[in-house]
Amino acid sequence: MVMAIWIILGGNLGNATALFLFLAPTITFRRIIRSKSTELFSGIPYVMTMLNCLLSAWYGMPFVSKNNILVSTINGTGAAIEVIYVLTFIIYAPKTEKAKFIGLLTLVLTTFAGVALVSLVVLHGKSREIFCGFAAAIFSIIMYGSPLSIMRTVIKTKSVEYMPFFLSLFVFLCGTSWFVFGLLGGDLFVSVPNGVGGGLGALQLILYFIYRNNKGEAKKPGAALPVHSMQMGIAKLHQQKELAANESHVDKV
Repeated sequence: MVMAIWIILGGNLGNATALFLFLAPTITFRRIIRSKSTELFSGIPYVMTMLNCLLSAWYGMPFVSKNNILVSTINGTGAAIEVIYVLTFIIYAPKTEKAKFIGLLTLVLTTFAGVALVSLVVLHGKSREIFCGFAAAIFSIIMYGSPLSIMRTVIKTKSVEYMPFFLSLFVFLCGTSWFVFGLLGGDLFVSVPNGVGGGLGALQLILYFIYRNNKGEAKKPGAALPVHSMQMGIAKLHQQKELAANESHVDKV
């Protein structure tokens, strides 16, 4: 009885913190809608997060795994939120980027449909749970690992300007909560990827406290262009470098 209470508490806390993570990019999309342009923002994190949510929601369904309905509810909500982000990105993306993005979206939806179809038609019982669990776990780790470029930038610039504290905190809390939920429930497909997420969140918080007094320092001439914060989306660095190169060429001319 006590164990069941702890599992429910862990799942509910995980739901709450995950919701904050899913809603964090609203700042980015308000900017995109106001400017009617996706600027240098990349839509890849949103479509990949959507795939992760779809796979995790599918894994949590009662006919796939037992006692994981809380996993399904939050990831189903997350998938709906990510769909809004993805559609907004398609509307305001340039034509060349729009075509590539739609191609990626098609691949993602095909991947999910393939996993769902195979699990329903070919697999049954424990084999279905293992197959869907592996798929969900792999993309959960990819999602949690996306801020690694931000952490690298923090170390390089010795500034936390591009790594918001509360977002790092919710990454840590979300990962830890679901890690505890999976651990108590004996579900490695929930505990392992979220344990990785909690660990990465802890590293972000450690970096924050090391460099917390170095917010927004003036950039030195010739310094590397920063990566956008997780809250503002992940910028496409190669495009930034191209812009910098073009500006340098214009100055020389």
